[in-house]
Amino acid sequence: MTDLRTFIETVAKALVDQPDYVDVREISGERTTVFELRVGEGDLGKVIGKEGRTARAIRTLLSAVAAKQGKRAVLEIIEPGK
Repeated sequence: MTDLRTFIETVAKALVDQPDYVDVREISGERTTVFELRVGEGDLGKVIGKEGRTARAIRTLLSAVAAKQGKRAVLEIIEPGK
């Protein structure tokens, strides 16, 4: 699922003001992979988007690609500094 990690990083870096602070951690399980996305201070709203629309769109694409691979993927967006 490393390609999915790269996808998340690429999208997040395109959305934020501080792309050097984008960090994606991949935690793989037997059937589910969790991706933790962290961004720099002030950029959290950019990856969540208005009313959560941007985050929802990223999660939808991630789930669709993972499903084609026979897996389940979950994206968690973590507040900076946590």
